[in-house]
Amino acid sequence: MKSQIQIPDEMNAKVSEKGRSLRYYTWLRFRRNKSAVAGLIVLAFLIIIALSAELISPFNPDLQTLEFASKPAFFKALVLIKSDKKFSGSSDRNFIPVKKLIGENNETVKYIDYLDKEKEISKTELKKSGNDSYIQSVLFVLGTDKYGRDLLSRLIFGTRISLSVGLISQTIAILTGLILGSFSGYFRGFPDRVIMWLINVVWAFPSILLVIAISVVLGKGFWQAFIAIGLTGWVDSARLVRGQVFSIRESEYIEAAKSAGFGSLRIIFRHILPNCTGPLIVSATAGLANAIIFEASLSFLGLGVQPPTSSWGQMVFDGYKYMITGSNFGMVLWPSIAILITVFSINLLGDGLRDASDPKLKK
Repeated sequence: MKSQIQIPDEMNAKVSEKGRSLRYYTWLRFRRNKSAVAGLIVLAFLIIIALSAELISPFNPDLQTLEFASKPAFFKALVLIKSDKKFSGSSDRNFIPVKKLIGENNETVKYIDYLDKEKEISKTELKKSGNDSYIQSVLFVLGTDKYGRDLLSRLIFGTRISLSVGLISQTIAILTGLILGSFSGYFRGFPDRVIMWLINVVWAFPSILLVIAISVVLGKGFWQAFIAIGLTGWVDSARLVRGQVFSIRESEYIEAAKSAGFGSLRIIFRHILPNCTGPLIVSATAGLANAIIFEASLSFLGLGVQPPTSSWGQMVFDGYKYMITGSNFGMVLWPSIAILITVFSINLLGDGLRDASDPKLKK
């Protein structure tokens, strides 16, 4: 009868640990980085807000109510709801601001408007609230801007603009950097000299000034903003990819691919670039933070997303004059905090990805 050999649990753990992939250890290191995980959670939360803006926004962000202009946080107002429209489903004002309710009879409701004029309206034109009354109290959690638009709603929709411009512009920058950097590093010689000359020319200009110059040429608007940012953010990616390709192209498996008769494009896109994705992802997170700052800067200067579309930079521009006069600081404070939290969380995520992708770290 053969004797059974007992293998210690420690040896079983070591054997199973040898079969783990590099992605497993990358994820393990990233998961242990609490600040990076916090940045990922915040960024995921912002993406959810951007995708569900219509569902969670209390008001239409473009709805102007001059009677409620420049109100502080937690401002409450009395309104009469019209019966023919939903409260926040249209850019047209579907409620009547009321300064004071006088009373009602069988057919009409009497009230005083914000011009201190006594008016009355038929009950058939109004919609009853939940407490069986025609008058309703609405709350503006973060207050209103100078046009009476709800700041919370504009902040929520501004999340969509900032993240979409950042993601699309970074996609343009990454694709441009991948193509130019890989061609420069693989072919060397004349293509490398031409591409490096172009990189140095773009690198010589301050990024924000170059973004402003391209925006002036392309014009104002949403699409022009991310094109301008994308065309200036590819330099870092191109230099990073070029350096990676320089080292990878000398590997033995690349020489084997050449010997097998594979074309240059197949070698670049099938065998070299997949090995550059790690450092490139880290670079993309830093570029995403810069893109959000650039978009806010363009909107603040009036060269980015145009009114009445909600943008964090535009919101800061609308409120900074009030901050100078010492009134309604929230018009500048809330969008500034949103920009700060978004950029900070992306930077934490980028630092965590950089540390997790470092093969020298074993724990």
